Amino acid sequence: MSEVTRILSQIESGDPSAAEKLLPLVYDELRKLAAAKLAHEKPGQTLQATALVHEAYLRLVGPGDCEQAWDNRGHFFAAAAESMRRILVESARKKKRLKRGGDRVRQEVVLSEWAAPAPREDLLALDEALTDLAAVDQPAAELVKLRYFAGLTLPEAARVLGLSQRSAERLWTYARAWLHEAIQHTSAFG
Repeated sequence: MSEVTRILSQIESGDPSAAEKLLPLVYDELRKLAAAKLAHEKPGQTLQATALVHEAYLRLVGPGDCEQAWDNRGHFFAAAAESMRRILVESARKKKRLKRGGDRVRQEVVLSEWAAPAPREDLLALDEALTDLAAVDQPAAELVKLRYFAGLTLPEAARVLGLSQRSAERLWTYARAWLHEAIQHTSAFG
């Protein structure tokens, strides 16, 4: 049993000091995960990787109404990725609200030819498509969350989901094609 898994068991059993022991062990990986997620965001994002890590961590191990239980380290990082995804989606929704200037069109000022490229997918369209995929094929949606939001490799995600490598490859191919079609359809009619 890894140190992280042991501490997760202590948190599950109600040990209040266990959460303090967990953060130093997982912080660097959570920070890399958050930075990777923010790299997909539009330029000018006000949410920083450190704030995203802290918010996700508080949602995972902070005081709350629901009890969290993680089977292992991979399960914890999958939950962290899902928490970060929800935070980013909430942030995107807030920005689209009229009271926050959601009706205004952003004007990009190109200061140099090395300006950051636009993100490949719109986060809200991806979230909507991922929600639709989960209704049709939950394992495919979970695989996408683990790969895209948790940053796991295909073999790591396969292990977390209890799939063979070949099954995970087929599911990954299917999920990517399904999401691509759903996002194209949304943007064409949205």
